[in-house]
Amino acid sequence: MKVGVVGVGHSKFGKRAEATIRDLSHEAVKPAFEDAGLTPKDVDAIVFSLAGDMFNGQGSPAALVSDYLGTYQAAPIRVESACASGAAALKTAAAFIQSGLHDKVLVVATESMSHVSTSEATELMSRTGDMIWEYSFGISFPAFYAIYASRRMAEGLTRAQLSAIPVKSHEYGALNPNAHLQKTVGLEEAMKSIVIAHPLNLYDCCPISDGSAAAILASEKTTKDLTDTPVWITGIGTSGDTMQIADRPNLTNLSGAQRAAEISYKMAGIGPKDVDFAEVHDCFSIAELMAYEDLGFCPQGEGGKFAEDGQMYIGGTTPVNIDGGLKSKGHPVGATGVSQCYEITRQLRGDIIDKHAIEGAEIGLQHNVGMHGTFVNVLIYKR
Repeated sequence: MKVGVVGVGHSKFGKRAEATIRDLSHEAVKPAFEDAGLTPKDVDAIVFSLAGDMFNGQGSPAALVSDYLGTYQAAPIRVESACASGAAALKTAAAFIQSGLHDKVLVVATESMSHVSTSEATELMSRTGDMIWEYSFGISFPAFYAIYASRRMAEGLTRAQLSAIPVKSHEYGALNPNAHLQKTVGLEEAMKSIVIAHPLNLYDCCPISDGSAAAILASEKTTKDLTDTPVWITGIGTSGDTMQIADRPNLTNLSGAQRAAEISYKMAGIGPKDVDFAEVHDCFSIAELMAYEDLGFCPQGEGGKFAEDGQMYIGGTTPVNIDGGLKSKGHPVGATGVSQCYEITRQLRGDIIDKHAIEGAEIGLQHNVGMHGTFVNVLIYKR
């Protein structure tokens, strides 16, 4: 059974300390219902994505938000898969529909992170590493990805190649009214900014953000009844890797992403060259670079050249994160996966008419990673 995306909505990302998770969720859900031409009473189920209670202290956030939205009759459930929670929620909703259990499912993805300081947020997120063998030795997620970057630089990746990625992301993020960081950055500035975890510097790291995104998924018949421009989820691949980075066979790619992509491509009946554009999980610039290779957009070891040649821009072989990505748009952890769905859906429907529109796009890919590759979801969408 085919699953369609019939409505999407998005809040402003950024430091939104004045907004609760109820407020943020409403900002995304209201336009999603308007987009679909539905009301809260029309959905059969709700899947809620919020990666961590640690930031706001609210227990059972799915119940809180559902009550506020007026959708409590649909008995919400919560899905948690670290930074990949949003895509995991989309997968869960799609499975509900494909099984015949539900017909219309609302996915709400929210995170409020700015109520704590940057150092506190970094420390809290670090607790998702192994508490005995990683967290207790002081390793943080910037440090995890710095290990990947160091390994790649030992094999020839240059500073300029890595910094080309945030330069691109900020160029497109400056066009996105929902983005946290709406400014362009030059290559020299990106290369010489303050070091966060060597060799990653300020412009290699995504900001800590608040925000929400929402999507309404429906069965094939309902989708066709609701819209003349359906967007279908045609491939869903999920995989992962060891929790401890020390147990990985190599530090140059995410094997879970490679497996998830292979599963998703096979389900959709396509290959990497058929993808018109992609939303990938660039929590750090090295993560986007590895995604180029893991998803098959370029051969292994050539991600640096792919970035240097600008192949990830509109007009290149595979445009990537043309909404600014996590780097510029922001990364409210639980909301990111559904934010990717929002961008892909609007691109495929032809709703975007500014400089980051991809003319005639037919197929979009979503790559949402949790932790340092422990969870990976790859979804493929088709117009």
